[in-house]
Amino acid sequence: MGCYAAIMAEAFRNLLDEVAVAQIGFHLARVLPGLDRHAFEREARTGLAALELKARVQHLSAVLERHLQQVLAEDFAAACDALEAALAPPGLLPWGEAPRGPADPAAGLAGWAVWPLTDWVARCGLHAPDRALDALHAMTQRFTAEWALRPFIEAHPERTWARLAAWCEDPSEHVRRLVSEGSRPRLPWGRRLQGLIRDPSPTLPLLARLQDDTSAYVRRSVANHLNDLSRDHPEQLVRWLQTHLPQAPAPRRALLRHASRTLIKAGHPQVLAAWGQGEPLAGRATLTLRPGAIALGEAVELRVGLQSQAGSAQPLVIDYAVHHVKADGRASPKVFKGWTLTLAPGEARVLTRRHALRPISTRRYHPGWHRITLQVNGQTLAEAGFELLTDG
Repeated sequence: MGCYAAIMAEAFRNLLDEVAVAQIGFHLARVLPGLDRHAFEREARTGLAALELKARVQHLSAVLERHLQQVLAEDFAAACDALEAALAPPGLLPWGEAPRGPADPAAGLAGWAVWPLTDWVARCGLHAPDRALDALHAMTQRFTAEWALRPFIEAHPERTWARLAAWCEDPSEHVRRLVSEGSRPRLPWGRRLQGLIRDPSPTLPLLARLQDDTSAYVRRSVANHLNDLSRDHPEQLVRWLQTHLPQAPAPRRALLRHASRTLIKAGHPQVLAAWGQGEPLAGRATLTLRPGAIALGEAVELRVGLQSQAGSAQPLVIDYAVHHVKADGRASPKVFKGWTLTLAPGEARVLTRRHALRPISTRRYHPGWHRITLQVNGQTLAEAGFELLTDG
């Protein structure tokens, strides 16, 4: 999990707190009179505060499983009926949100309190995939079921892919988004779908149907899915761009640009060429840094000089890679976005950027000489360096 995801998980875990437990208990007791609400809430609260986000989901899901079994034994379909009856009507609340005050019997469950319900479906419903997928279809309209869908893709691929194909035409944008988001090979906070990492072909027809969806929310998911795919199969994204980028309407162009972001940063020549930015710079590029030495927490200024020697305009993607020194003295490069511009014929231009080296949880800095290399349309054209001083 990246630094941003870890920060978000820390913030979001507090939305699965005692208030959420009380809401779940209230609405379960409303639809299941035999449920011991106070026992459920007492068990659900025990140890909850010490748990991280996903551990809270799993804890509440396990407590839910035990109490549903006490009332309904092993009747999975009846339990799904009860959980669906406990949900808020679709559209009653902004998607993913729920009131943080006392439970409202007219509202029902929505928002983060629904995540443990989706997890329960994934835990207990693999033996009944059709009923389980019906439940996820309902739940994802109140809170995403993207993580719960993944075990069904692995355990029941034919049934699940058929259901996802039908959901591409669902009236709910949340269901259509689930098609793309739930099948992302490298979904954040979700286990990786190794089969799709090896062979992403089952998802491609679905993404093609969704890339021109009327909902920007759905299209954003498609872009992220294609970007996932590009990490393992860059040639697939190249073919996708060659097929779907020419004469693409503006919303699709924006989607495909977002889908290309990883390979553009990496300077992939065919992806850059698809965007008209694959030609080498006709001219000169220079890079200077100042100061020559900084301490951790300070910044170095990049000064990029461009001089066109072409008789026509040149579209350019300019990024830079910082080669961080590792503990063993080797360097590990990380590419950072720089500038996207068009250089006029004969134009000279100077670009500046401050790059700070601040302590972050996902990287440990080591003292020494750090190189910065300048990439223009995927080609390394200049480099400079600075000394990083640390206190050890």
